[in-house]
Amino acid sequence: MLKEKIKALAHTIAPELIGIRHHLHAHPELSYQEFKTSAFVQAQLTQMGIEFEVKSTTGILATLKGNNPASRIIALRADMDALPIQEENNVPYQSQNKGVMHACGHDVHTTVLLGAARILNELRSEWEGTIKLLFQPGEERNPGGASYMIKDGVLENPRPDGIVALHVHPGLDVGKLSFRKGRVMASADEIYITIRSKGGHAAAPHLTADTVLIASQLIVSLQQIISRNNSPISPSVLSICSIQGGNTTNVIPSEVKLMGTFRAMDESWRYKAHELIRKQAVGLVESMGAEIDLHIDIGYPTVDNDPEFTEAAWQLANDFMGKQQVEETELRMGAEDFGYYTQVIPGCFFRLGVRNESKGIIHQVHTPKFDIDESAIEIGAGMMAYLGISLTK
Repeated sequence: MLKEKIKALAHTIAPELIGIRHHLHAHPELSYQEFKTSAFVQAQLTQMGIEFEVKSTTGILATLKGNNPASRIIALRADMDALPIQEENNVPYQSQNKGVMHACGHDVHTTVLLGAARILNELRSEWEGTIKLLFQPGEERNPGGASYMIKDGVLENPRPDGIVALHVHPGLDVGKLSFRKGRVMASADEIYITIRSKGGHAAAPHLTADTVLIASQLIVSLQQIISRNNSPISPSVLSICSIQGGNTTNVIPSEVKLMGTFRAMDESWRYKAHELIRKQAVGLVESMGAEIDLHIDIGYPTVDNDPEFTEAAWQLANDFMGKQQVEETELRMGAEDFGYYTQVIPGCFFRLGVRNESKGIIHQVHTPKFDIDESAIEIGAGMMAYLGISLTK
């Protein structure tokens, strides 16, 4: 039975995959700088005899053809970039690149897809269709590597019937998966604000516009856009996460910079909110006597799992894992550039459990102590291979 062969292969190669993950984790690279990571993935594919093309500078599109290649086309995607975080885990595979860490699990995603590639390649005579493997750069930084990969034609010639990706989930116990049909993640836009005045002496605030006071007023004011303009049953978040201005106790700075993020689950509200943010920010700052530069960098769209395609993947996961090991994913205000793919073809973005409290593996993504229970790698590789072989639209 093909399912059992996949499980057996995933188990056999699991130690090698963990070694690959350790290498990737120890050598993280930031978004759009994944040159060594890309070269490593290319070497792995070459060793397996899998054809590939370099896309979007550091991205890779590999293609596997089974029997009757035109009968069905499925894409499987992994991201490769890391985050500007200093790792605090004391492990043998700790990041060797100062200030850079695979704190979002993209080393795991890449490893899992390489594992799936090996399984699919070894069983190539036993499945039908074409499977496209997308190793993608730049998921963590606007405009998102997915947008570049799509522009570079990875979803054409041939066009996939659907695309699948997974993401590590530190809130889900290892051994489990989770799926959700429909909208599953928010859009994400970046906000950049600069408030300017001539500056002045702290003892004479009446002679200038106090940029620090204005910034604090603006931060509080912007929250009212969410609480009093958005429907309370439509999730939305506006967070100002950085304030930069001033460097002493007695000088009102001539400039204060703010940076933040805006998230929404409704695309219409998303763009309405942009206008409200602009109107409120400009009005408040200018009314208090300062000048403002405001830029909203349009980021990732919502992630929308195609209901029919995701239902099929969910049922396959029940079959592969056992129904008791598969849960429903919660709505999340996090964002993922996988949303670009779901705007073009049916997609399924699901979660891979990596939590193990008994081992102290409890830390969330984007933190200095994030890590995984590595038994999840075998599960992820097998599951991705099984979905690649089994999914049809």
